[in-house]
Amino acid sequence: MDGARERLSDVLDSLDRRDGIDDSRATSPGVGGSRTNGVDHGSVTRDRPRTYPYFRYLPYKVEDGAQRQQNFDDILKHLYIAIEAGDFSPGALHWTRELRNWLGLKFDPTKEQRIRLSKLYYELSLAPGLDATASDRFSNMFMILTKRKHYLRPGGDMVLDWKPLYRELKAFVLPSESGMVHTTSMKRSIRTLTKLSNFAQFYFSPEAIPSILEEVLPHFTTSFTEGAFVVVGLLNLIFPTAPPASADDRLVPQRYLPAMFHLWSLVNRSRLFDNTFLDLFSRLARDCVASENVPFSECGIFTQEQTTLIFTAILRMLDIPVGQATSPYSGSIDLSAGLAIVLERDSKKFPVGHYVARWMVFSLSPACLDSPTSILTRLEGLIQAVETFFHPSNSGGWTKTLHQLVYYLADFFLMRWNREQSGEMEMPEGRKLTEPLKRRFVLALREVVFMGIYSKSATAMNFALSTLSHLAYLAPDLMLPGALQRIYPSIQGLVEVHRTVSSLRALQLLTRSMVRTKGFRCHVTTLLGLALPGVDANDLEKSMYTLSFIQAVCYNIPVHDLTGGRDDVSGSMLASQWISSEVERMEQEGVNLELDYRNGLEDKDEELILCSSTSNFAEFVSAFLGKVFTLLENLPDAARVRSGSPEENIINTLPATFTPFLAALSPELYSMALNKIADFVGNHVIHQARDAMAFICSALCKVNPQKALRRFVPVLTQSIRTEIDENGAGSTRNTGTDVLPRDRALVWNISMLSMCVVHVGDAVMEHRDQLFDIAQYMQQKCKGIPTVHVSNYVHHLLLNLTGTYTVDYAQYEKDVYARGLRPSDWGMCPDPQSLNIAWHVPSREEIQFAVELFKDQGESAVRQLTALTDGTSQIKRDGTGKEWSDEVSKNLVLLRLILSGVSVLFDPEASSSQSETANHDDMDVDMRLTNGHAPEEKDEESSGLPMEEVEENEVKPTYKYPAGYVLSRDDPLFLEIHQLREQAGELFHAVHQFLVEKQEDDVACFSPLYTAYRSWFIDVGIERSAHVLDRVTRLLAADIHPYKITGRRKFYPRVLLLRRANHYHLQRLRHNSYPRPKTQLAKTLLLDLAESSVSSYTEVRRNAQSACEAALKAIIGARPLVLAPLVEALEKGVKENDFALIKGGMYALIFGSLARTIGRDWRYAPRVIRAYIAAGDADKASVQKLVSTATLPIMDFGRSTERMVVLDRSIVQTIAPSDDVAEQIEKKRSRVSKKRSNVEAKMAALSDELVDLARSSHWKKASRTAAVVLTLGMRFDSIASQNMVDLMVKGAIDSHPGLRSLYGGALMALFALIDARATAKHDYERYITDQPYLPAKIHVQTKRDDPSWTKDFLSSFARPEAEYYVDHDHPGWLVWDKTIPAYKANPKSDVEYDNVEETSLRQIGKIMTREWFATLFDYFKQEPRDAGSDRFRMTNAILLVYAFEVIHSGFAAATMSDIKAETTRVFGDGSDKHQHRAAAEILGALLTSTADKSLELRTHVWEFGFPIIQQVFSDGLTPENSSYWANFLHLMLQGKDPRRAWPIVESLSLFRLDMSSNAAFKESSKIQLLQQCVADLGWHFQLDKPVMEDFLAHLDHPYKGVREAMGITLAALNRTRYHESYKDVETFIDSQREASSTGIAPYQPSAEFTQTIHDVFERLEKWRHERTPGQQTPSSYTSGGKTVLLWLDSALSSYECTELLPFFPNVFMAQLLHMMDVKEDQELQGLAYHVFRHLPNIPHRSGQDSDFIASLVRIGTQSPFWHQRLRVLINMQVIFFRRIFLLPREQQQILFDCVAGMLEDSQLEVRQGAASTLSGMVRCSPVEMRTGMIETLNRKFTKMLIESPLPKKDKGTASAPSTGTSTPTPEHSRLVLMRHAAVLGLGALVQAFPYSSPPPPWIPGVLTTLANKANNDPGMVGKSVKSILSDFKKTRQDTWQMDLKAFTQEQAEDLDGVLWRSYFV
Repeated sequence: MDGARERLSDVLDSLDRRDGIDDSRATSPGVGGSRTNGVDHGSVTRDRPRTYPYFRYLPYKVEDGAQRQQNFDDILKHLYIAIEAGDFSPGALHWTRELRNWLGLKFDPTKEQRIRLSKLYYELSLAPGLDATASDRFSNMFMILTKRKHYLRPGGDMVLDWKPLYRELKAFVLPSESGMVHTTSMKRSIRTLTKLSNFAQFYFSPEAIPSILEEVLPHFTTSFTEGAFVVVGLLNLIFPTAPPASADDRLVPQRYLPAMFHLWSLVNRSRLFDNTFLDLFSRLARDCVASENVPFSECGIFTQEQTTLIFTAILRMLDIPVGQATSPYSGSIDLSAGLAIVLERDSKKFPVGHYVARWMVFSLSPACLDSPTSILTRLEGLIQAVETFFHPSNSGGWTKTLHQLVYYLADFFLMRWNREQSGEMEMPEGRKLTEPLKRRFVLALREVVFMGIYSKSATAMNFALSTLSHLAYLAPDLMLPGALQRIYPSIQGLVEVHRTVSSLRALQLLTRSMVRTKGFRCHVTTLLGLALPGVDANDLEKSMYTLSFIQAVCYNIPVHDLTGGRDDVSGSMLASQWISSEVERMEQEGVNLELDYRNGLEDKDEELILCSSTSNFAEFVSAFLGKVFTLLENLPDAARVRSGSPEENIINTLPATFTPFLAALSPELYSMALNKIADFVGNHVIHQARDAMAFICSALCKVNPQKALRRFVPVLTQSIRTEIDENGAGSTRNTGTDVLPRDRALVWNISMLSMCVVHVGDAVMEHRDQLFDIAQYMQQKCKGIPTVHVSNYVHHLLLNLTGTYTVDYAQYEKDVYARGLRPSDWGMCPDPQSLNIAWHVPSREEIQFAVELFKDQGESAVRQLTALTDGTSQIKRDGTGKEWSDEVSKNLVLLRLILSGVSVLFDPEASSSQSETANHDDMDVDMRLTNGHAPEEKDEESSGLPMEEVEENEVKPTYKYPAGYVLSRDDPLFLEIHQLREQAGELFHAVHQFLVEKQEDDVACFSPLYTAYRSWFIDVGIERSAHVLDRVTRLLAADIHPYKITGRRKFYPRVLLLRRANHYHLQRLRHNSYPRPKTQLAKTLLLDLAESSVSSYTEVRRNAQSACEAALKAIIGARPLVLAPLVEALEKGVKENDFALIKGGMYALIFGSLARTIGRDWRYAPRVIRAYIAAGDADKASVQKLVSTATLPIMDFGRSTERMVVLDRSIVQTIAPSDDVAEQIEKKRSRVSKKRSNVEAKMAALSDELVDLARSSHWKKASRTAAVVLTLGMRFDSIASQNMVDLMVKGAIDSHPGLRSLYGGALMALFALIDARATAKHDYERYITDQPYLPAKIHVQTKRDDPSWTKDFLSSFARPEAEYYVDHDHPGWLVWDKTIPAYKANPKSDVEYDNVEETSLRQIGKIMTREWFATLFDYFKQEPRDAGSDRFRMTNAILLVYAFEVIHSGFAAATMSDIKAETTRVFGDGSDKHQHRAAAEILGALLTSTADKSLELRTHVWEFGFPIIQQVFSDGLTPENSSYWANFLHLMLQGKDPRRAWPIVESLSLFRLDMSSNAAFKESSKIQLLQQCVADLGWHFQLDKPVMEDFLAHLDHPYKGVREAMGITLAALNRTRYHESYKDVETFIDSQREASSTGIAPYQPSAEFTQTIHDVFERLEKWRHERTPGQQTPSSYTSGGKTVLLWLDSALSSYECTELLPFFPNVFMAQLLHMMDVKEDQELQGLAYHVFRHLPNIPHRSGQDSDFIASLVRIGTQSPFWHQRLRVLINMQVIFFRRIFLLPREQQQILFDCVAGMLEDSQLEVRQGAASTLSGMVRCSPVEMRTGMIETLNRKFTKMLIESPLPKKDKGTASAPSTGTSTPTPEHSRLVLMRHAAVLGLGALVQAFPYSSPPPPWIPGVLTTLANKANNDPGMVGKSVKSILSDFKKTRQDTWQMDLKAFTQEQAEDLDGVLWRSYFV
């Protein structure tokens, strides 16, 4: 009682604290209080009450709120104990699962509790030291708790700390501060972390923004590109997007957005960057839209400038092809993202369209309506620009993305609209979406959606159809007219078939909007009639969609004739006249159709039309049934079950259609349907349509059970008797699975009957005797396949009698039917809160009938089986006939089905009442499902077993909730059925024993036996074997799917709402069917299953294993019971080489749920591991395959258990219970640690044993053994046993290559562990929290306020002396932090080792003699076995680094001089590439190993190594070995300070080109090494000046290889010169904000760089003039040109490409065009063209492109070379399209004028190019500009055509003989050219709209002009006209009928014979 009182006071406290302020609560507790969901809430549980009152609708009394809360507190108490005791797996995981089940039953914790739990699980999922699987489960729980935003509001209710998440993410992507390979912290799954951040990010406070930026931004660098990607990826995952709580200027997004845009522009041409930033911006838009603290305009929270940049990026991301342009993205940039790739969001779940749409929709507000530059206007512009790409004839890679975008736009808009309307989304008034805004939005998307529904791509069509239904919901008046206009012709069959299917699918989705919209609903019945021919056996796909449409209509309208009882309307005359006139109107008005029924149709008239349209329903029902019967008669045989074939889809769709269809019928129509169907069933037997027909009968009986059963039962029972008595059906057994023709009618009738009596409620009681007798009769008479159907019938009847389920399929409540249906009832959706549900709850009579049937059938089966097994039956086992087996299976199947049929009556507790359960008094047990620890009461000394080995049998507290159980414990019926169940179990055991002894090869009997076993175990309380809940869930989800409307809750038809209640009842049943204690019988049966799991027959094994898996889940303590016999069997199998036993044992133990139990139970684990290793010797391929697959699960057994988990105690304390549980915690803690030490001891023992085994075995066995040893033997405390160390070190030089690499890897892991342990100061907590202590590491204070600090910092890299080394690339690149991590240049002390580490190292060192190294080096030098491994192997180098450190520390037997000698020996004379590879690996390791050692040791080693390296670099490189040395350099320099390898860096940078040398490879390979050096060192490479000068002086090098290397190196040198180095984050953000809303434009070329570029191009120009035109040999111009082009290509396809923008117009363009004209050198031409096409893809900022455009225009109009004029057209079109949002109007106008002018070019190719460019530009312009342009151009060209007529030929000369030499006069040529220009111009306008149907109104006029004025011109003019006219027709084949209507009579006549040939010609 005290507990309750305390809880009440807690609750009241919480109300007074914070929740009471903003939420309403019950006024007075007790009966009259306000009730949500039928429960009193003492405290607030959610911001929004539940839509659906689950508890109130159940037909039985449920538990009260206090009971639930008590269970909840209980779960939390146990959870707390488990966490405090350190029992995470299984303890905390088990209680987490209990908690999930509690929440799954729709119970709600209070808000306060939810916050505490969310914080706890957030903490748990990120706790250092926790096992990965456990942390995954905890993360999932956190996601469940915070799944819906209305549970906990971001910002207000809960704030989480971002640091733990950042700490975990950092371990994956930021170079570990320690520079070490860390093994343990890398265990968590990165996928889980990114998912977790999706949920947690909401709750990070905006207050944390400054500290997040301070932490993350200093890591940004493009010098090592991965850094940039990582920082942006991290920001996207942890940056808080919630609005600030106050209007604090420091935290509003507008402050830091300019800095974000600046970061974005630092990495250009990267798809990853575009994606990430759009994701971030779109979340910002979504979260800030409702906040008053964030300024908002017509561009949302963004500025004009930012919006245009984002829209330009969106256009890039859509991948729309433009002319001959290359992609705007450069593939090589994203390849350098490296580790950052793991931070990407899942692109399947969040495609591009998702971000883009979210950003647009949440930036909309009424302010958009008036502004010409608002988001809405831009969206319209975007859709208009890409409109033609939506057309079905124009599909490609972009199709899916575009349709996805439009779908998400509609989806987000709909969500926002609905939530604003319902008040769920609190939006300031000025930002709410309004009607005019909605209208414009819908109109913007309307046309493209209508194109999309006829798309050729199925995915695109699905998106378009969903969009259509969203838009129709938003604005039915705008969408439905156009939809109907397209649907009518296609349903009447006037167009192609594929359009018919799309139209049917569209109708299905539009039904709901139509039925609810005035005027349009009058069309529904006509469309139903027109759709009927779609039910067609020849086209099953069409039939399926037609059925789905009919289903949708029947869910939404009653099929009742509404004219009944009205005198103002009769018959369908009125409706059919009205429909005809409307359809005609649609045809006449074409695209301008407006059906304004809201104002244009009187309500009364509309109602009359609607009523009139329903008078034909009787004909429709009759015709529809006729069609379905024809379809069924012609169904082909279904191929396989569940194959997804069309036939199967139809059979599944029929019942889904018939249930609503029959439920919607009026009583008269129902009677008619019943008669038709009953007659059909009585007169036909269609075997392949049996299931479909049975489903239809079932639907019929469910809708009106009394009426239907009276009609069916007598007929069917009579038919069954007739078939059996007169036709001898079912009288013989048959082989195979096909039903004999003679039995088909019998099976047909049984199937109908069994489907008629299931889930129809108590109506069957009327026919009780008939049903009972026929069951008995059939069981006696039938044999063969029909018996299964008979048992199934009994099963169904039992289910019907005993189950609790809804029996309500009516569309409306009873009172609605009572008052009569009216037109206003069409499309009505009931309120989920006020339903009256009719349930079937079994009555006493029904239960009695069920028990009687159960006993009768059950006892007869028991009798027969007993007789069959003890030999007293007539049917004898004679070993030949199968009759005996048949009888056994028949009875087993019957028993199984009747047990499942009454499963609801079995009580789990009673089903184990005779159990010898263990003590119930100690309720604190570890695992409800598994074994593991002992119950505390048993005295373990007395049992003589170690603690964890006492079998655990205890029952955890389980929480049972009322689920409508109908019997009481002392009821005779209760006792009877439980007794029979026991009897059945014993019988199963007897049959099993008999079969094993006498019939062990009789697989046909074993199958049904084990299926029966399975049912016996799991079908208690609910029929689990039939997966009832899953099936109901799936079907409900499928039916609800079309009615889900984003942002609306449970807006479903009544029938679907009722099914939700039934579903919830099943959830409660499923929850109660928890595992139960085991009885003696259950033990016996489990052991039977274990015995058969290793049978020698594969089929038997498989069945037994699956039954066993199911049984283990149902019985507590079952696992340890079956483990013993299974392990013994496996051991026996291995010993006797019995393959069946081995396979059975391995499948059962290792590939099932037992594997986890074995991993925890170290009584069995060692035995299984030994057996697994021994099984590897078996000489059979299938066993070998099994063994190799089992390696990973076996290795898992050896994973160390959790030693320590670091948690924040204060968070755990928040769920501490009120009573004192310290003692329980202590008990449990000591048990957990005792068990742990026990297990660890056994692991160590086993590991030693296996080490010895590995030494002496064949390599294959040894490799498996070693793999297990590695996980078993290495531990933080002891590192590894001596024996194991010995094995690894010697194994690393084993003669077998596979073992060598395995042991080598193990040795590296061992070294890594020793290192990690030493650097963690031998402390486990420091180790798991990743806090290493490195003696050489220091933190240097930066002098960031000193203006010359950056310069001094960089210049220090140009000198060899250093006071400290800076290895990381990022410090100071973007911003300076307070300190930078650095390393001492001459460390005096090394890492200190303690005894354990030193012992291991000494032991390793002892074995590492000179011989050891010599052997290892020789293996390195061997020729690799395959070409793939002929490379610099990093693993070899790392292994050696560790080995050399043992030498440096003085523990090794070998000395430094030994190593030198061996290295020299291996390198030899360097003539062989393998020598080079080995030397590169050894030297790389040797030099790296001294990195943090003292100066003298380093000098000593370098003095030995460097001369060899220098010799190789100067003249030892060959094409074969250069890649080894490049990788060697990479190892030496990547992520290192250049001064660490100063001799190498210096020698490479002193390289100078030798023009006289003819050793091209030697030169180029040195440049490549230099390039590698620059790439690895980035901006720390400071010796660039002389190199640049040398390269620039020799641009015209004669050798291609040298030129390529030089060009790429020039680009790399220049790329790494850039850095920003702001003094701190604050300064960085402020300077970006002050510059502009998009920050400072990066990569501005320096004066020096500008000078260089000008010099280079001036030299090229000079060389160009020196070269004689037509010269075939290379010249300085062609050579130098190629070098420069390679440099430009490398620079332009990289992220710093914008640096070159200023040089495009005046420097590059002219020069590139000249190079493209050098026909003699195709390589130069190709390169120049390639670079030229890069230019328009480089992103400019707005205003940067005016010079570029001016130069394009200048070349296009003035260049004397026509090639150049033609080529600039390519770039004009691309730049116009890509930058459509950035170009100011006047620039666009200049481009238009230029292209239109180029139509008059003297060169034909230029004119044609200009025409196609012009049409592309017109097509993608925004509408208002397009309209003006078309008018102007149309006038201009028409005038040109008319004003330049061809001179008429003189009649007199016509007959004179032609000499064929007449030359056209200049004037004639000019006229022809003008006419051609005019024709091409008009043609370009027409071709800009290839698909718009009907064509725009000005097109017919243009076509007529062309046909009349120029069609007969000779030559190219006439030809152009003809091709324009024929293309016009060709692109409009689909819609020609519609398009013709755009022409007037005269125009059509003018075109006749030109555009389409007349029939008579």
